[in-house]
Amino acid sequence: MIPAGFDYHAPRSVADAVKLLGSLPDAKLLAGGHSLLPMMKLRFATPGALIDLGKITTLRGVSEAGGEIRIGAMTTEHELLHSKLVAEKLPLLAEGVAQIADPQVRYRGTIGGDICHGDPANDHPSLMLALDASFVLTGPKGERVVKAESYFVGVYTTQAAADEILTQIRIPVPAAGCGWSYSKFKRKTGDFATAAAAVLLQMKGGTVAKVSIALTNVGATPIKARQAEQALLGKAIDDATLNEAARLAMGSCSATACPRGTPDYKTAMAGEMTRRALLAAQARAKP
Repeated sequence: MIPAGFDYHAPRSVADAVKLLGSLPDAKLLAGGHSLLPMMKLRFATPGALIDLGKITTLRGVSEAGGEIRIGAMTTEHELLHSKLVAEKLPLLAEGVAQIADPQVRYRGTIGGDICHGDPANDHPSLMLALDASFVLTGPKGERVVKAESYFVGVYTTQAAADEILTQIRIPVPAAGCGWSYSKFKRKTGDFATAAAAVLLQMKGGTVAKVSIALTNVGATPIKARQAEQALLGKAIDDATLNEAARLAMGSCSATACPRGTPDYKTAMAGEMTRRALLAAQARAKP
């Protein structure tokens, strides 16, 4: 199908984009376009205007400041995947990005667009939870910073206001020696996850000193498996603790049926992905 007619704007600064967004109440922001444009073609979305963020150069790039990795919201998946800074400081993010779709999508898709879409089946939301990320939202009243754990409200729903733009992602640099893994169960290469688990793990003296576990596509939002995290603290990773962590992770799920599986199947796969991610992270962790 052909989209309905719309006006097109390509601002050169965040300030101009914010002004446009405030003056055009039926406008939509265009990042990579992988979610919005198909919806427009099907006429599920009919914005009167598109505000293309692609020409705002300050919204791209990866840097380190104040113990954080700071990523411009318009940074593409391809740029993240080939960033030496991301590979060195945030290997969990690099591993997750490598499993997003295919090279064609990664050349155009942006981290900010993925996060703003608010789809719990996307990979970035759970990666952001596991990495304790924060998001910088810019609007007519200035900037505010929202933690990832409170940013995702429901399916396709986030804390971003209608007149705000996600401009930056801030991720604290994990402690030296942390292990990591993004274990993703999918039907085929490049597909959305049936279920996935993102794990960041710090070991000390053979036991778990700190662990972060986040789950993909088993709820209306990405899920932080807090009970599983608590159960692992101070314990060695063995069959018993892995079984308990998987059980508790499954208990945190609220999966619904989709073409990738029934709720029970997706929940079971979340438990298995948690187990696999913990084992992989343990193998990479340095005491």
